[in-house]
Amino acid sequence: MDFNTIKIHSTFTSPFESSPKENEELRKPLSLWPGMYHSPVTAALWETRTKIFESPPKDAPPQRELLTKTPSQSRTTILYNFSTDYILREQYRDPWNEVRIGKLLEDLDALASTISVKHCSDHDSMTRPLLLVTASVDKMVLKKTIRVDDDLKMAGLVIWVGRSSIDVKLEVTQLSRDSTNITETVALTANFIFVARDSKTGKAAPVNRLSPETEAEKIVYEEADARNRLRKLKIVERKGIVNAEKARLDSLLAEGRIFCDMPALADRDSILLRDTSLENSLICQPQQRNIHGRIFGGFLMHRAFELAFSTAYTFAGLMPYFLEVDHVDFLRPVDVGDFLRFKSCVLYTEFEHAEQPLINVEVVAHVTRPELRSSEVSNTFYFTFTIRPEAKANKNGFRIRKVVPATEEEARRILERMDADSLQSKESI
Repeated sequence: MDFNTIKIHSTFTSPFESSPKENEELRKPLSLWPGMYHSPVTAALWETRTKIFESPPKDAPPQRELLTKTPSQSRTTILYNFSTDYILREQYRDPWNEVRIGKLLEDLDALASTISVKHCSDHDSMTRPLLLVTASVDKMVLKKTIRVDDDLKMAGLVIWVGRSSIDVKLEVTQLSRDSTNITETVALTANFIFVARDSKTGKAAPVNRLSPETEAEKIVYEEADARNRLRKLKIVERKGIVNAEKARLDSLLAEGRIFCDMPALADRDSILLRDTSLENSLICQPQQRNIHGRIFGGFLMHRAFELAFSTAYTFAGLMPYFLEVDHVDFLRPVDVGDFLRFKSCVLYTEFEHAEQPLINVEVVAHVTRPELRSSEVSNTFYFTFTIRPEAKANKNGFRIRKVVPATEEEARRILERMDADSLQSKESI
């Protein structure tokens, strides 16, 4: 046996059934296979999507007639058998024996996308499918710690549709077993917004109608419809309150000016926003692409979360604990080969509850093209953290510093985020 030459074989199989043999025609160009970076859950969901939308002819026409579907027709559930599958458990474990939130964000995005695909399917392999793009994550709330040694269930369905937009609601449930019973506790909730595009023209395309059946489905539909109307109203209102913001801007900037002009006299319990920032960069690789050949939105959320966590950690000096994804905007697609820069900062802190101070972190992703001397924002992410109770208990006299802006642009970002958080709080009441 020749031990000087060691042959390496792929440990992955094709995401589309079996890999094609040498003389067989590819079902899809290799460049459009999803990347091999992704979790087993994401891979399984994408395989499901390819079966829903079989590859149509190149000149296939668009869907001829919109269908009316019920929320239950899009319902999809994922089960994580952490209690018995030790390899799966190790893939999701974090240092505290809990589920890695960043990895879970990837799966949530993949599940929400699969659900929207199911709703938009017309069950006709001769029409071209819609291109569904994640527009935003409206709200994601961690209600309890998610343990990695108990089974987990992730489920979701379409709860509202507009002309070309889809609202998907997801719930992550932890399953706890004792000798006689299985207890299910909701650990996380999330809402994803998708927009439909014609896969050939790239223009907005209408989606199938939604008809709630049960009383609970009708209530959820009405709540989602009210949130959508409120969002549109808020956009209009923002245009007319510039003058009303001046006093708030001046108040925010007053302390920041002391830091800039008289740093020796500045409040030591405060810190400039720019001094809380972190940054990292990467070249987007083929292994991180989705089934459309672009960079998977879940991967972007994962990377943004890791940077936000590190930002909160270095700011507080104690281990942070994730509470919420306040909002995520997907403003433009990210392609394989793009130079992507993630920039983070602590926007503001809250002290309403002394036992649970809040750290609000902003992460902005930029697609940077040095040869063109251009940089465009592709995504904005907003996360909320607090401090892990056990970390805080070991440090007496611990305090979170107040963040102050040094420029008017920073002050406006803080106010806009505060107002958006206030709006979300009203929506959830």
